[in-house]
Amino acid sequence: MAVPYEPAGVPALNLRAQYRTIRDEIEPVVREVMETQGFVMGPEVANLESEIAEYCGAAHAVGCASGTDALLLPLMAIDLGPGDEVITTPYTFFATGGSIWRTGARPVFVDIEPDTFNIDPGAIEAAITERTKAIIPVHLYGQAADMDPIREIAARRDLMVLEDAAQAIGAAYNGRRTGTLGTVAAFSFYPSKNLGGFGDGGMVATDDPVLARRIARLRVHGMEPKYHHHEVGLNSRLDALQAAVLRVKLRHLDEWTVARREAADRYRDLFASHGMDEMVRLPVERPGNYHVYNQYVVRVPASIRDDMRQHLAERKIGTEIYYPIPLHLQPCFASLGCKPGDFPRTEAAARETIALPIYPELTEAEQRYVVGAMHQFLHERAHPSLFTDRAA
Repeated sequence: MAVPYEPAGVPALNLRAQYRTIRDEIEPVVREVMETQGFVMGPEVANLESEIAEYCGAAHAVGCASGTDALLLPLMAIDLGPGDEVITTPYTFFATGGSIWRTGARPVFVDIEPDTFNIDPGAIEAAITERTKAIIPVHLYGQAADMDPIREIAARRDLMVLEDAAQAIGAAYNGRRTGTLGTVAAFSFYPSKNLGGFGDGGMVATDDPVLARRIARLRVHGMEPKYHHHEVGLNSRLDALQAAVLRVKLRHLDEWTVARREAADRYRDLFASHGMDEMVRLPVERPGNYHVYNQYVVRVPASIRDDMRQHLAERKIGTEIYYPIPLHLQPCFASLGCKPGDFPRTEAAARETIALPIYPELTEAEQRYVVGAMHQFLHERAHPSLFTDRAA
């Protein structure tokens, strides 16, 4: 079965295509920063903080050096340390668990929902002990976790809720945007994110003025005012160049989100038209959620996942696996005592998922090529029983 259209390739992410659309807006603001020679913090960062806070609907936003630091700083601000525990998911980027570990506290994992890949609120209560200080739900792939039950548990147990919204700026849950769904939220501006900079960068959002002030102090070595150090913090300042670029990009974020959602709809239609929507499990968008599709992650049988990726790579179609080794099975967390089989939904997702190309500039022709190549693989190289098994 031939794939009728063959572009030069379909990368997993095409940042060059985005840059071409905004080059004329980006280059003047970068030159302005170079002319002023004010490269660290300053008015560009302050303005970005105000604009992100307004965008999310939060009272405060504090810029920092990375999404990882945006997770670490709130944990430091509540004096998390040895003997404390934080509940989170093992199916996430390493920074979620790593930030907990860096404070000396212990990450406590609970399994995910099989359809959204987000933390299962029903598993949280049983994991809480007298040492639990916080919950970190991850809004994975651009869809908010089920926050109402999480907030209810946290309020009853007096726990901080730190949203890991690194992949989910602009996503909403029952009409409220991420950044306002917990006590505090962490955003990442890594280039692959929906709002990505020209390097690393992060932001913390919160409605709590006391928490915001301490985070702002911790990011500059615990200093307030200059040369007065109240505590030992971090060097986690946001660059003015990154802030200037992000302020331009923020103006386009909502239109880019709409384009991502349209691409997700096209994928659904294309998989259905090829009769593959029962064989390839597509992303689920929960009622009341507004998914921003930082990634478009599908599931296929583990027995064919890697061969399918190779088939796509041979046709210059980029894919990724987010994430092949769950946190509870990482060697650095071996002392936690977790073992294979402890979180079966997480481990199944790690074996079965493929992230397909998705970005605002992705064309319908490119999507047809991607889905056509997957259809070709399933019919020419996969065992026929897979079709029956997936539909059963």
